[in-house]
Amino acid sequence: MIMEKHYKSLLKTVEVYENLLLKVSEEDFIKSPPGAAWSFSETYAHIFQSNLLSLMAADRCILSTGSQNFSTKRIHWIAWLILFFGRFPPIKFKAPANIGAMVKKISKEDARNLLAKFKIRFQEVSLKIDQADPHQKVKHPRLGLLNAVQWLRFIEVHTFHHTKQLKRIGRQLKIEIR
Repeated sequence: MIMEKHYKSLLKTVEVYENLLLKVSEEDFIKSPPGAAWSFSETYAHIFQSNLLSLMAADRCILSTGSQNFSTKRIHWIAWLILFFGRFPPIKFKAPANIGAMVKKISKEDARNLLAKFKIRFQEVSLKIDQADPHQKVKHPRLGLLNAVQWLRFIEVHTFHHTKQLKRIGRQLKIEIR
């Protein structure tokens, strides 16, 4: 099953985040690298808060309470490419304003709690994915209308994408990330 493959892939990526929390000190976790880049802390806040919002959108699709229901409207071709290839284009994107406003420095304990909450909600939503009407959609701020399966795929792609950011921060702080 394709969803099972994506589910396992995401959990493997989440292990990178879990392992980093075990490895890095609290001081390095909140330390901002040179330039205007996010710290590990801010990256965790962003990824897991936005992933929880994405799970809410997927759940709305599953429960048929999505804000949009366009059975004839297809996914935008750029969004389709991102979800199909599992990668964002190799350019930097600025987070949408409402998501960027949520980014703040959090402690390692807060990050562990967010991560645990995400894993629980992800499992709950994933178990219901087969109930989702593929025409029930909720709008993503950049990718347009997505159904529940597409939201879960977006979470996988988005979470993996930010591991590159974690590695870049690690290089700047001289911390090896795997």
